[in-house]
Amino acid sequence: MMRLHCLNPISKYGTELLDEKYQLTDKVEEADGILVRSASMHEMELSENLLAVARAGAGVNNIPLEKCAEAGVVVFNTPGANANGVKELVLAGMLLAARDIVGGIRWCEENKDDANIAKSVEKSKKAFAGHEIKGKKLGVIGLGAIGAEVANAAVALGMDVYGYDPYISVNAAWRLSRAVKHSNSVESIYKECDYITVHVPLMDATKKMINKEALDQMKDGVVVLNFARALLVDDGAMAEALASGKVHRYVTDFPDPESANMPHTIAIPHLGASTEESEDNCAVMAVQEMMDYLENGNIKNSVNYPSCDMGICTGASRVAVMHENIPNMIGQVTGTLAGQGVNISDMTNKSRDKFAYTLLDLDVVPEEETLKKLRQIKGVIRVRVVK
Repeated sequence: MMRLHCLNPISKYGTELLDEKYQLTDKVEEADGILVRSASMHEMELSENLLAVARAGAGVNNIPLEKCAEAGVVVFNTPGANANGVKELVLAGMLLAARDIVGGIRWCEENKDDANIAKSVEKSKKAFAGHEIKGKKLGVIGLGAIGAEVANAAVALGMDVYGYDPYISVNAAWRLSRAVKHSNSVESIYKECDYITVHVPLMDATKKMINKEALDQMKDGVVVLNFARALLVDDGAMAEALASGKVHRYVTDFPDPESANMPHTIAIPHLGASTEESEDNCAVMAVQEMMDYLENGNIKNSVNYPSCDMGICTGASRVAVMHENIPNMIGQVTGTLAGQGVNISDMTNKSRDKFAYTLLDLDVVPEEETLKKLRQIKGVIRVRVVK
């Protein structure tokens, strides 16, 4: 019996996938796996029982990734599960920025008691006139699951779409409409586009990428949309650009004390993935990743260990070895098994930065002495008998 603990309420469509091999527990210290959404785990002590954490969402800044990796705890996220929900809100953001819908609604609220509102509106509506997005140039920075969906939807709406992503995957490229024009540099996006939407992860290299230097290169009257991470945009530089008119509208899903008070800003309270469908999809994907790892040792969509998939084990046993990514680890592991008279029928080894993962199918179930010798190899973090 494997025990899972939910740090946040998880959609029933995810937890209903758990069969008789699983039990939900209120005691986090006895859990083999943790399902989490927004709860912070940085101050949490990791139990020796803990094997995996699955985040029902894309961002993992609430999870101590390095600490988990060092303890042999695989952390999963669910990229793409909420892509449609975010895409739809990005499109809504573009429309809100193109036409002063917010101002118009506010006017109606302020004048709702006017008996002549039907006549008054004809005189007042010109103050809220805007433009159409059809034919406008949209620059999409980052063409992952969300960025690609935004680009394709914008093409369908008649926009002239430019995409920039130096790290685009083959799968993402296949999903992209042929009408999306490839930009060789982010600078060309800045210089050419009427709308710019950012869909990149937050890293040292991308922190405050939309800064004064970037904004200075943009067209006068540009609209900037941020539905990825708050710190991708330099609030101070954006405030200046809005005040000068360089930026016509800034649409952000991450209000903070500064951005919430900027003029010409449409601040949305982090609603990108706040749909029933997104929450259901994320929960299902997180649980499926967790189950595949616990039952088969396969790793898909981990953010701290490499991807690895050997399907379902048909042999006598499967053993997972998590270790440091250093020379001669494979030789020591296979040599130890050979020394114990254990034959390897299949294996794979993958690495990611400082950590590596070796999955081995064996012709016999290893004895405890064999596992003990594997654990004693310098650099081995965890040895787990999957089957």
